[in-house]
Amino acid sequence: MHSTLDFRNANSLWCSVLVETLARLGVRHAVVSPGSRSTPLTFAFVRHPKIDTTPVLDERSAAFFALGLARRTHQPVALVCTSGTAVANHLPAVVEASEGGVPLLVLTADRPPEMRACASGQTIDQQKIFGGFVRLFHEVAVPETRPQMLDYLRQTVANAVETARRAPRGPVHLNLPFRDPLPPIADDETAALEANWDAGFFDHLVAPEVGVSHMRLLVRASTARGLIVAGPANPSCRSEYTARLRELAERLRWPVIADALSPLRHGGGFDVPVVSCYDAILRHEATARDLVPRQVVALGDWPTSKVLRGWLARSGAETVLISSGGANRDALHGRTRTLAGEATWLVAEGTPPRDDAYTSAWAGAEVAARGAIDAALRSEPGMVEPCVCRVLAELLPAGARLFVASSMPVRDVEYFWPVTDKRFEFHFNRGANGIDGTLSTALGVAHEADGPVVLLTGDLAFLHDTNGLLSAPKLRGALTVVLVDNHGGGIFEHLPVAKFDPPFEEFFATPQAVDFARLCEAYGIAYEAVQDRERFAGAITTSWVRGVRVLHLRTDRKRDAALRRRVLDAASRAAAEAIL
Repeated sequence: MHSTLDFRNANSLWCSVLVETLARLGVRHAVVSPGSRSTPLTFAFVRHPKIDTTPVLDERSAAFFALGLARRTHQPVALVCTSGTAVANHLPAVVEASEGGVPLLVLTADRPPEMRACASGQTIDQQKIFGGFVRLFHEVAVPETRPQMLDYLRQTVANAVETARRAPRGPVHLNLPFRDPLPPIADDETAALEANWDAGFFDHLVAPEVGVSHMRLLVRASTARGLIVAGPANPSCRSEYTARLRELAERLRWPVIADALSPLRHGGGFDVPVVSCYDAILRHEATARDLVPRQVVALGDWPTSKVLRGWLARSGAETVLISSGGANRDALHGRTRTLAGEATWLVAEGTPPRDDAYTSAWAGAEVAARGAIDAALRSEPGMVEPCVCRVLAELLPAGARLFVASSMPVRDVEYFWPVTDKRFEFHFNRGANGIDGTLSTALGVAHEADGPVVLLTGDLAFLHDTNGLLSAPKLRGALTVVLVDNHGGGIFEHLPVAKFDPPFEEFFATPQAVDFARLCEAYGIAYEAVQDRERFAGAITTSWVRGVRVLHLRTDRKRDAALRRRVLDAASRAAAEAIL
């Protein structure tokens, strides 16, 4: 009856109650880093049959691995570490989880109160160490076996899980102090409790049902010159998300500006223009002026494009922004009204007017700009960064999962990934937009995924998280790392600081002299240097069913920065000629 509970001592019972509570509420994954003070938690997770527990040595990598798991499953993942600076290493992933709305259960072991503030080993102040980046913090009591205290533990953990799931979703932090003995050394303290255990102790705990909400968010369209701006989104049901928003767009007859990280760029079937080349189109001053909208419906965060953001900020358009938690997500500070809810709840109220000329202008601009981009990239010899996106979009199978690193890869995806009907599933760390934890998050996305996952990353983002390779042997899944190596930070080539060298190359581009073949060999990772497009195409279509492989593409950072400017300028001119 009590097979998941461990009555050997107070710590083991306390932690087995905690873990059983998580399991009853639908938590299925835990990521654990080694340590002494967290011993009772580790034993409880490892012995529970319904929770898959993965050991990850480095706490920073472990946190991002858990983040990736939670991103893909849309369910809370437990993250366990010992006391001291181990806790501090979770901070970057906690920040990303907070900004990106990812449910994490951060369970940090700690010394008991009498061992704090007295120079005991591996002891720091862990109280509210993550500040405002968690939805909830609670200092859990030192384990006791009194029934009332076990009731308290169960309900505290249940509330933490609910808080992580509830909008605005995000991380929660439970700090758990333990006294010795830390291993499950049997004593007589819990014997009587085991004999009289309440068989219905967990019966009220049930995992939430996943279903279609019937809530509605009404949008009154007052103009025919409107746009739907679909920013990065990772909905739990992509098909429903795309279908519902397709209905909204067709009812309004408004074009859709679709970020590459939005399912709307990859869902197909729209009767209105789905625009992917907006960054190029809006670089032409007269075109941008002629396409200014009067009303905008924004789904989630704004797309990455600085050109688009600046244009929207100057437009003065009345904006309705959909925010799942109701928080202010409008960095443009426009004439914005926030509706708290999900994008799939949107319903158009009334019958909006039509402006076929406005819709046709966007459609014509998209076709012309996309044609110019395709022609320019086809004529470019050799391995160039913008072509990587084109090869992936063309050759990856429908439904493929991709994780895209921040900095230059996400911008290349935004600029050059076309509109498709292949239902690609994009994952990303665009909450705080950092490059830290990129590899570990992708490994978490790939863990137990039903099909291979592709990570598109630059060399610096990859090197920033090489400890993530320690988790590769634990991966139950397949991850292909497309490593675009331009010998430094390609994004900085597009910033004004690039004109100032020195100190640009050494302090901003920061090229690294790492032999990636030897690095992969040291970790036992499959490695292939890809010299040209044909070899890359062959490698990306080769079946990969388990483990990690790295496809290494060497490119020229300065040449490719100049190429992007030429291609986007050509697309901008083509769009202008098509509609002016």
